[in-house]
Amino acid sequence: MKNVITKTTTLILFSAVILLYSCKPKNAGTAVNSDAASKAYVAPGKYDAFYNFVSGGFSGQMSVYGLPSGRLLRVIPVFAVDPEKGWGYSEETKPMLNTSHGFVPWDDLHHTEMSQTNGEIDGRWVFGNANNTPRVARIDLTTFRTQEIIELPNSAGNHSSPFITENTESVVAGTRFSVPPDDENGDVAINTYKQNFKGYLSFISVGKEDGKMDVAFQIRCPGVNFDLSHAGKGKSHGWFFFSCYNTEKANTLLEVNASQKDKDFIMAVNWKKAEEYLKAGKGRKQAVKYAHNVYSDKTHSATSEIKTEVIILDSEELKDICYMIPCPKSPHGCDVDPTGEYIVGSGKLAALIPVFSFDKIQKAIAAKAYDGEYDGIPVIKYEAALHGEVKKPGLGPLHTEFDGKGNAYTTFFVSSEVVKWSIQDLKVLDRVPTYYSVGHLCIPGGDSKKPNAKYLIAYNKITKDRYLPTGPELAQSAQLYDISGDKMQLILDFPTIGEPHYAQAVAADVIKTKSLKFFKIDENQHPYASKGEGTTKVVREGNKVHVYMSCIRSHFSPDNIEGIKVGDEVLFHVTNLEQDWDVPHGFAIKGANNAELLIMPGETQTLKWIADKVGMFPFYCTDFCSALHQEMQGYLRVSPAGSNVPLTYSTGTNLPKADSAATK
Repeated sequence: MKNVITKTTTLILFSAVILLYSCKPKNAGTAVNSDAASKAYVAPGKYDAFYNFVSGGFSGQMSVYGLPSGRLLRVIPVFAVDPEKGWGYSEETKPMLNTSHGFVPWDDLHHTEMSQTNGEIDGRWVFGNANNTPRVARIDLTTFRTQEIIELPNSAGNHSSPFITENTESVVAGTRFSVPPDDENGDVAINTYKQNFKGYLSFISVGKEDGKMDVAFQIRCPGVNFDLSHAGKGKSHGWFFFSCYNTEKANTLLEVNASQKDKDFIMAVNWKKAEEYLKAGKGRKQAVKYAHNVYSDKTHSATSEIKTEVIILDSEELKDICYMIPCPKSPHGCDVDPTGEYIVGSGKLAALIPVFSFDKIQKAIAAKAYDGEYDGIPVIKYEAALHGEVKKPGLGPLHTEFDGKGNAYTTFFVSSEVVKWSIQDLKVLDRVPTYYSVGHLCIPGGDSKKPNAKYLIAYNKITKDRYLPTGPELAQSAQLYDISGDKMQLILDFPTIGEPHYAQAVAADVIKTKSLKFFKIDENQHPYASKGEGTTKVVREGNKVHVYMSCIRSHFSPDNIEGIKVGDEVLFHVTNLEQDWDVPHGFAIKGANNAELLIMPGETQTLKWIADKVGMFPFYCTDFCSALHQEMQGYLRVSPAGSNVPLTYSTGTNLPKADSAATK
């Protein structure tokens, strides 16, 4: 009992420290210099210099901002349904949210990761993770659309994800919540955690040309919590580094029971060696179930496949693929500098920042400078792997990025600041306040071989007094700092979608010239496409009615449909005939219990609608497309079940009948 009281007291004191340091810094209103506005200003009609891809956290989506303006450019639907775009509502996109648990319309997207070539961002794809029902998504940056989602077996919580190797050979994901493996009985007592719970690292291969993903293999690991990760680069290419907490293997009140040890671990994984073992047949096949969903820009449709097998490598059996490096305390961030030599661990409860040396890690492995094992994995001696420690940097270090000039920038949640320090001599060079309680940060290319040391963006959890009040909940924020000089300068803040966690930014020129303007109608392979108004029609198949519909400024074809009966399932297959940039059309019908369609030029999308009562049901275009947008509408007539009203459809010919009184 005494021990419990001591732990609780410690927790209360720590919480008090957090509250103290999360309060409003002094002179908060005067932190912006007089020339800040000009540095963030982008004139009307001018493009931003950078794209900024920001995770939406509990929104399940990814948002795209321009920098330095902070203008919201787009919200990309990923793991959550989106009625604005019909994502997860149209028949074509519903399969993208399929899982082994069925249709899952929401998730928690924490991290973004852009594809790289030779360690530099190449602007082809951006990946995102689903933290709740473990999945990884790939977004195509020609269309800014989610093209692929793959579920991860043996996982629960997918937090240290989706981090990539320097040539995008693999996307890697570590489980946050260790659980019993999928092929073992999960119906075990929770307090048998140490005996029955395991963690898994998933290595997902990525097609060099098409980006197609597949779970290449998984590594079975101790039942810790894997928090964050980054791949090695340059000299450390072939290795991956993961922060691990809850090395106590606690299963209740983790805020106390998983914070007992002075040091947890950074796990170093030799994935090149793992691939050698895979080729040598050292893996075992495991029966599992996971979904693999792919969207085609040719058919404008998604398909979902349930896969049933994965290959497992065991870290306890294969002694030279995983190594533990002690790291104080409850590490969160795990970041690798542009040279690949230095690995920075950020312990949430640590009063320092440890910096490890890749060269020293290799020497320690060669010399077997170990301090025992952890669940069969060698533990490298702390001093043998350590480059050095940044002393008294701040309170609550979380994440680090780099400017390519030998400097690192770390966020401090508790003391609400970003601190700049020298990697080589570990000296603090500058610090600036954030408003407030900063989590992640982003420097364009800051986790690649080639950072662009122009801006730093801090993503904050608390915005009290920063924006107009909006009830009990306030928007979270991003704050833009100019880091081009010796001192950091706050120049802008702006609210964000959802809860931003990780984000990445890249020079606009890397992406903007590749952006697709429209889909070629002649290449549309959708089975229900109408490539011209002459091909539109309405076809009955029992109680299922297919409407082959086209839209173009400013009418639908057909726009009058009769002969639909109560109980019919009506499938509106709407093709946008436009062949011009930024001319989408929307489609909505009264009484629909799902959402609208938003159809890009040259694309076909399908809305399922059930005729549930007799009456007249208008439909219309929801996306303003021309001066006669309001006139872009039509009617669908529903008659009683068993009615003999014939199935008819037309555009422009079904004119109003003459008024009998007027003709007399």
